[in-house]
Amino acid sequence: MAKRLTLLLIITLILVGCTLVQTEPFGGLEPMSEHTHTNRTSRYEDGQFMNTIPTPQGLEKGHFWSTLYQWIFTRPGRPPTQPIPVHKLSTLKVDDGRSHITWMGHSTLLLEMDGQTVLMDPVFSNHASPFAWLPPKSFFPELPITLDTVEHINIVVISHDHYDHLDMQSIKKLGPKVDHFVVPLGVGAHLQRWGVPEQKIIERDWWQETTLGPLTLTATPARHFSGRSLTGGNQTLWASWAIRGQSENIFFSGDSGYFPGFKEIGDRLGPFDLTMLECGAYNPGWPNVHMFPEQTAQAHQDLRGEALLPIHWGRFNLSLHTWNEPIERLKKAASLKDLQIITPMIGQRFTLTEAYPTTSWWKHLQPIHHPQDHAHASVR
Repeated sequence: MAKRLTLLLIITLILVGCTLVQTEPFGGLEPMSEHTHTNRTSRYEDGQFMNTIPTPQGLEKGHFWSTLYQWIFTRPGRPPTQPIPVHKLSTLKVDDGRSHITWMGHSTLLLEMDGQTVLMDPVFSNHASPFAWLPPKSFFPELPITLDTVEHINIVVISHDHYDHLDMQSIKKLGPKVDHFVVPLGVGAHLQRWGVPEQKIIERDWWQETTLGPLTLTATPARHFSGRSLTGGNQTLWASWAIRGQSENIFFSGDSGYFPGFKEIGDRLGPFDLTMLECGAYNPGWPNVHMFPEQTAQAHQDLRGEALLPIHWGRFNLSLHTWNEPIERLKKAASLKDLQIITPMIGQRFTLTEAYPTTSWWKHLQPIHHPQDHAHASVR
């Protein structure tokens, strides 16, 4: 026990030291001031971006150290016991006049729609942390494509600046190959530090939109937080995104706790042919900033979604539940509400509004465990 606590302290001190010297993986923030951000948005108050409703992050209430200790030193059932199968992609664009989605695991998705290729929250590194030696590591070593083989991407969409959604190495490789990076307010400073030209970056506040070719992308509210170091959080905005094409409309949640904003988004911009909603990395210690699977099902209904693609699970060990518990709980909740759930394998491309993959491919990889401390949260 003493050795483990010492190791935990050493890791914390290393991270604090790296934060103080602002090493490159932490990104870059533009000079902050009330004047700067109140001219750009009403979301910025008292030196930080704010949610639409008060949102305690939970870890300040005594959960942080105990949760961090359990996450580092207790692992049974959390990673898969067998390799996760990954489909390889031979091409990025299918020019057949239809829209295609490929889930890369966690929240990384490839959208091929109206002749455009759109990457959402691209994390192609093998870890979701500032340094390769730090966990969490990916459950599988290679994604369906490698960025070395990618020649061109029309649009990269970022939901917020956490490491499992904004990866420095991926941005550096993508920078010369991408036409536009569409991001929430403040996130552009990270990209510029990593070499992305300012003219490629489009920053948006909630409810602001941008039209790029046949696609209209609207930044929509989320209930979350931001930050890449142990200090100075919430200096960049977080967002979900609605993407409307010539005939189809989809929604990408990024990270969010359940909140009334989903219904407002559905009323203003829905209905959606497809919602891509987070269903994993929940914990009683942070119930306001991540959804429990039962809440994911309710959010889909609030958004007036037709089909639901669960994301934010299946790649990184970010909480204390078993790796496949989120999808099992969501499938159960969806069956009670008679919702259409899409369950592609990693890298399995499917066509929007056509026959969707629904097999339970994870069943043979590891049995489900249900620890007593994973309390179900009520939706309303």
